[in-house]
Amino acid sequence: MPWAEVVAFLQTRVNLLDGVVFSGGEPTMQAALTDAIAEVRALGFRIGLHTGGPNPARLAEVLPIVDWVGFDVKAPFVDYERITGVSGSGDRALESLRALVASGMPFEARTTVHPDLLGSDDLSRMSIELAAEGVRRWVVQAYRPDGAREGLRATRFLESQVPAGVRERFEEFTFRSA
Repeated sequence: MPWAEVVAFLQTRVNLLDGVVFSGGEPTMQAALTDAIAEVRALGFRIGLHTGGPNPARLAEVLPIVDWVGFDVKAPFVDYERITGVSGSGDRALESLRALVASGMPFEARTTVHPDLLGSDDLSRMSIELAAEGVRRWVVQAYRPDGAREGLRATRFLESQVPAGVRERFEEFTFRSA
Protein backbone atom coordinates (compact mmCIF):
# COMPACT_ATOMS: atom_id res chain seq x y z
CA MET A 1 0.00 0.00 0.00
CA PRO A 2 1.49 3.39 -0.92
CA TRP A 3 2.36 5.60 2.05
CA ALA A 4 -0.03 8.35 0.86
CA GLU A 5 -2.91 5.87 1.18
CA VAL A 6 -1.84 4.93 4.70
CA VAL A 7 -1.80 8.59 5.72
CA ALA A 8 -5.18 9.20 4.05
CA PHE A 9 -6.65 6.26 6.00
CA LEU A 10 -5.17 7.50 9.27
CA GLN A 11 -6.66 10.93 8.65
CA THR A 12 -10.09 9.26 8.73
CA ARG A 13 -9.19 7.75 12.11
CA VAL A 14 -8.17 10.97 13.90
CA ASN A 15 -10.08 11.17 17.21
CA LEU A 16 -11.10 7.51 16.79
CA LEU A 17 -7.75 5.85 17.47
CA ASP A 18 -5.27 6.73 20.18
CA GLY A 19 -2.11 5.49 18.54
CA VAL A 20 -0.29 3.79 15.70
CA VAL A 21 2.32 1.06 16.08
CA PHE A 22 5.11 0.76 13.53
CA SER A 23 5.74 -2.94 13.25
CA GLY A 24 6.02 -5.83 10.85
CA GLY A 25 9.27 -7.06 9.48
CA GLU A 26 11.75 -4.67 11.04
CA PRO A 27 10.71 -1.02 10.89
CA THR A 28 14.13 0.37 11.83
CA MET A 29 15.50 -0.97 8.54
CA GLN A 30 13.31 1.52 6.66
CA ALA A 31 15.12 4.75 5.77
CA ALA A 32 11.84 6.70 5.85
CA LEU A 33 10.86 5.58 9.37
CA THR A 34 11.67 8.85 11.12
CA ASP A 35 9.72 10.93 8.60
CA ALA A 36 6.79 8.49 8.68
CA ILE A 37 6.60 8.59 12.47
CA ALA A 38 6.77 12.38 12.46
CA GLU A 39 3.95 12.56 9.91
CA VAL A 40 1.71 10.23 11.92
CA ARG A 41 2.53 12.03 15.17
CA ALA A 42 1.56 15.34 13.50
CA LEU A 43 -1.92 13.85 13.03
CA GLY A 44 -2.16 13.59 16.82
CA PHE A 45 -1.50 9.88 17.31
CA ARG A 46 0.67 8.39 20.01
CA ILE A 47 3.41 6.19 18.55
CA GLY A 48 4.47 2.65 19.37
CA LEU A 49 7.38 0.79 17.81
CA HIS A 50 8.10 -2.94 17.64
CA THR A 51 11.76 -3.70 16.99
CA GLY A 52 14.43 -6.30 17.49
CA GLY A 53 17.11 -3.61 17.50
CA PRO A 54 19.18 -4.51 14.41
CA ASN A 55 19.71 -0.83 13.53
CA PRO A 56 20.86 1.01 16.68
CA ALA A 57 21.44 4.32 14.86
CA ARG A 58 17.89 4.48 13.49
CA LEU A 59 16.43 3.41 16.82
CA ALA A 60 18.33 6.22 18.56
CA GLU A 61 17.00 8.62 15.91
CA VAL A 62 13.34 7.73 16.54
CA LEU A 63 13.37 7.25 20.32
CA PRO A 64 12.67 10.95 20.98
CA ILE A 65 9.48 10.80 18.88
CA VAL A 66 7.91 7.52 20.02
CA ASP A 67 5.88 6.85 23.16
CA TRP A 68 6.48 3.15 23.74
CA VAL A 69 8.66 0.33 22.40
CA GLY A 70 8.15 -3.42 22.26
CA PHE A 71 11.70 -4.80 22.09
CA ASP A 72 12.18 -8.39 20.89
CA VAL A 73 15.08 -10.21 22.52
CA LYS A 74 15.86 -13.34 20.54
CA ALA A 75 18.44 -15.14 22.70
CA PRO A 76 21.34 -14.53 25.05
CA PHE A 77 23.24 -11.81 23.19
CA VAL A 78 26.31 -13.98 22.49
CA ASP A 79 24.02 -16.62 20.92
CA TYR A 80 21.96 -14.34 18.66
CA GLU A 81 23.49 -15.63 15.45
CA ARG A 82 22.25 -19.12 16.31
CA ILE A 83 18.67 -17.77 16.14
CA THR A 84 18.93 -14.96 13.57
CA GLY A 85 21.55 -16.42 11.25
CA VAL A 86 23.07 -12.92 11.08
CA SER A 87 26.64 -12.26 12.20
CA GLY A 88 26.93 -9.47 14.77
CA SER A 89 23.18 -9.34 15.39
CA GLY A 90 23.59 -9.82 19.14
CA ASP A 91 25.98 -6.87 19.41
CA ARG A 92 23.56 -4.60 17.53
CA ALA A 93 20.59 -5.76 19.61
CA LEU A 94 22.49 -5.16 22.84
CA GLU A 95 23.54 -1.67 21.68
CA SER A 96 19.90 -0.90 20.86
CA LEU A 97 18.69 -2.23 24.20
CA ARG A 98 21.21 -0.07 26.05
CA ALA A 99 20.05 3.03 24.14
CA LEU A 100 16.43 2.15 24.92
CA VAL A 101 17.09 1.70 28.64
CA ALA A 102 19.13 4.92 28.78
CA SER A 103 16.34 6.86 27.07
CA GLY A 104 13.91 6.28 29.92
CA MET A 105 11.27 5.36 27.31
CA PRO A 106 8.54 2.98 28.55
CA PHE A 107 9.18 -0.39 26.94
CA GLU A 108 8.57 -4.08 27.18
CA ALA A 109 11.32 -6.59 26.45
CA ARG A 110 9.88 -9.81 25.15
CA THR A 111 11.13 -13.17 24.02
CA THR A 112 9.28 -15.74 21.97
CA VAL A 113 10.31 -19.23 23.02
CA HIS A 114 10.27 -22.42 20.99
CA PRO A 115 11.76 -25.37 22.92
CA ASP A 116 13.82 -26.42 19.86
CA LEU A 117 15.56 -23.01 19.81
CA LEU A 118 15.75 -21.80 23.42
CA GLY A 119 15.98 -23.88 26.56
CA SER A 120 15.74 -23.26 30.27
CA ASP A 121 19.46 -22.46 30.52
CA ASP A 122 19.06 -19.83 27.79
CA LEU A 123 16.14 -18.22 29.62
CA SER A 124 18.07 -18.17 32.88
CA ARG A 125 21.07 -16.53 31.20
CA MET A 126 18.80 -14.05 29.41
CA SER A 127 17.06 -13.08 32.63
CA ILE A 128 20.41 -12.34 34.27
CA GLU A 129 21.62 -10.32 31.24
CA LEU A 130 18.41 -8.36 30.86
CA ALA A 131 18.13 -7.53 34.55
CA ALA A 132 21.78 -6.40 34.57
CA GLU A 133 21.05 -4.10 31.61
CA GLY A 134 18.19 -2.44 33.50
CA VAL A 135 15.20 -4.19 31.95
CA ARG A 136 12.28 -3.98 34.36
CA ARG A 137 9.53 -5.66 32.31
CA TRP A 138 10.14 -8.93 30.50
CA VAL A 139 7.50 -10.96 28.72
CA VAL A 140 8.17 -14.55 27.73
CA GLN A 141 5.72 -15.75 25.12
CA ALA A 142 5.16 -19.19 23.70
CA TYR A 143 5.86 -19.71 20.03
CA ARG A 144 2.75 -20.21 17.89
CA PRO A 145 3.19 -23.12 15.50
CA ASP A 146 0.74 -21.77 12.89
CA GLY A 147 2.86 -20.61 9.97
CA ALA A 148 5.82 -22.25 11.69
CA ARG A 149 9.35 -22.02 10.41
CA GLU A 150 10.12 -25.14 8.45
CA GLY A 151 11.77 -27.81 10.53
CA LEU A 152 10.36 -26.73 13.89
CA ARG A 153 8.12 -29.14 15.72
CA ALA A 154 4.57 -28.04 16.49
CA THR A 155 5.28 -27.98 20.20
CA ARG A 156 4.63 -25.37 22.84
CA PHE A 157 6.69 -23.85 25.59
CA LEU A 158 4.69 -23.98 28.83
CA GLU A 159 4.67 -21.53 31.72
CA SER A 160 5.76 -24.35 34.03
CA GLN A 161 9.02 -24.50 32.00
CA VAL A 162 10.08 -20.98 33.05
CA PRO A 163 13.16 -21.59 35.20
CA ALA A 164 13.15 -20.85 38.91
CA GLY A 165 14.41 -17.40 39.82
CA VAL A 166 13.58 -15.76 36.49
CA ARG A 167 10.42 -13.95 37.62
CA GLU A 168 12.08 -12.44 40.67
CA ARG A 169 14.67 -10.56 38.62
CA PHE A 170 12.07 -8.17 37.17
CA GLU A 171 9.59 -5.66 38.51
CA GLU A 172 7.13 -7.18 36.08
CA PHE A 173 7.37 -10.61 34.49
CA THR A 174 4.59 -11.98 32.29
CA PHE A 175 4.14 -15.28 30.51
CA ARG A 176 1.92 -15.21 27.43
CA SER A 177 0.69 -18.52 26.14
CA ALA A 178 0.17 -18.99 22.43
